[in-house]
Order: sequence, then C-alpha cells, then structure tokens
Amino acid sequence: MIKPIELVIFDCDGVLVDSEVIAVRVLVRLGEELGWPLTEAEAVERFVGRSEAANHAMLAERLGEETATVWDKRFRELHAEAVDAGLTPVDGLPEALAAIDLPTCVASSGTHEKMRHTLGRTGLHDRFAGRIFSATEVGRGKPAPDLFLYAARSMGVDPAACVVVEDSRPGVQAARAAGMRALGYAGGITPAQWLSGPGTVVFADMRELPGLIAAGAVQDTP
Repeated sequence: MIKPIELVIFDCDGVLVDSEVIAVRVLVRLGEELGWPLTEAEAVERFVGRSEAANHAMLAERLGEETATVWDKRFRELHAEAVDAGLTPVDGLPEALAAIDLPTCVASSGTHEKMRHTLGRTGLHDRFAGRIFSATEVGRGKPAPDLFLYAARSMGVDPAACVVVEDSRPGVQAARAAGMRALGYAGGITPAQWLSGPGTVVFADMRELPGLIAAGAVQDTP
C-alpha cells in the first residue's frame, strides 16, 4: 500500500531558483578558459545535480588539482555575480508553494553558503529556514540517497511518505535509491527523458506541482 505524502523535499537549484541556466553558462565559459571545452548539454550531463566535492574530484582528474581549485574559485565568483545581477524563482514556483499545505524542506547538492545567497536573493530563505539540508552534511552526494534520507530523518518522516521535487538525473536517481517518490521537473535545462524512471512523474510546469502532490505523485505507467 502506498503511503500518503507527509513531506515534500525540494531540490534548490533549478527547482526553487532559476540558477541552473546561470551555472551552465559559467561552466561553459570556464571550460573555454581552463582547457576543457564543454557544450551546454555536456555541462548539464557532467555537472548539474552533483555536489561540489564530486565536481571537484572530476575536475581534478581531468585537469589536475591546481586547475580544479582555480575553477572552483572562479565558478563561485562568476556564479555569485550572475545571481546578484538578477536571479529569480523558477517560473510558477511562488504559486505552487502557496498551494501546498504539507510540510516542506530543501535538500540540495549546494552548500549552505550558496543557498543562503540564492534563496536569500529570491526571498525564499526565510520560508525554509531551519529546514535546509546540504550535501556537505552527509558522506555521499546525489545520486546516492544519503542526503534525502538525512532530510527525512531530520524531519521525522518515513522515506516512503516523502516526495522529492528534482530537476536533475542524479537527483531523481537519489530519490529512487532512498525509496521516495520523485517528481521530475523538466521545465528547465534537463531533458525529460533523463528524468523518467520508476516511481517518477515528469512534469514541465511548476504550477502543476500541487495537483501532482495531491494525487500522491504516483506514476501512471511502469
């Protein structure tokens, strides 16, 4: 028997704030500058949804530790500048949040510092204050289930009663590994087919989210 949903776990970048477009643009620029040319699609596939530690390890293996450290520093600087220049909530997100009456939290691959900046810039940080969890708090980042299980445990909710709202392939994989239902938001930069899979409903308009949650976020087809 499928348990009713008791907790909605939101990813941050690309789900709450429209920051993944910024991140990909910065990644492509850094690739040109530092010796790893990337298309936007390659940047999404390799970097989006993963923790800073995982991305650093990948960069160090490809470019060496020194260049990876430079990349990290430049990414933080350029990303922060772009966020300050005009980051907005994901389209339809404010309306969706207003219509959801279940407990909510945030579980992101980003650091707390980054989320204070992005969520603060868009006026969302206070809404989730005290219920924000980062991959820096667990041993393994997405696609491992650790972060979502940690968030559920911290909120006192059975994983089977949680639904995760994600926009990346590592994110939906982590939700499935945690035994949670997943709602894959395909209205951003990740192709819908990368989000599809067992226990996952893919949708493209954030305004649909309250209805999907009310319906139990149950996939219509296997």
